[in-house]
Amino acid sequence: MIKFNKRSVKLLIAATMCFCMLATTASANTYWQNWTDGGGTVNAVNGSGGNYSVNWYNTGNFVVGKGWATGSPNRTINYNAGVWAPSGNGYLTLYGWTRNSLIEYYVVDSWGTYRPTGQYKGTVHSDGGTYDIYTTMRYNAPSIDGTQTFQQFWSVRQSKRPTGSNVSITFSNHVNAWRNAGMHLGNNWSYQVLATEGYQSSGSSNVTVW
Repeated sequence: MIKFNKRSVKLLIAATMCFCMLATTASANTYWQNWTDGGGTVNAVNGSGGNYSVNWYNTGNFVVGKGWATGSPNRTINYNAGVWAPSGNGYLTLYGWTRNSLIEYYVVDSWGTYRPTGQYKGTVHSDGGTYDIYTTMRYNAPSIDGTQTFQQFWSVRQSKRPTGSNVSITFSNHVNAWRNAGMHLGNNWSYQVLATEGYQSSGSSNVTVW
């Protein structure tokens, strides 16, 4: 089972590569992210509009997703995970970064064999579910701005969210709950995507984001 810090290293190594190296703009409002550390097999397809699909087998680490080049604290993210079938460790998550302060954040709707945890900060009820709030700290770790020390903010649904229908993440609910818990995001927003992430696992997903 993946350890929390190992999982973060993968995402942060990707960040060191600026994620932009493999991310392109699919349309005026759609940001496509496709990163893998090269382990195993990851077949990612950038579909039309907000759609993407991934099939992976015996991977190392990867993150694939679609969203926006510039995040927002007030955005409602709509998506449909028509396929979400991880075998092993994987996350279906809203994911992004802010600067000033440098924060890596997640709203995890579903996972495989490992549910992330951290320093518990309370709960938030949003979009028909209850999420546990956690923080973790990364020391001298790679980030979108090179090696830094920074916090990670997490909202993790208490039960896996059912897939196959249109659902929403009202991100402002999480931002407000984090703020009430003393967790303040930065005021300079980097990308914001609805991502499929995997670590030493196999599986498939097909997700449409809008």
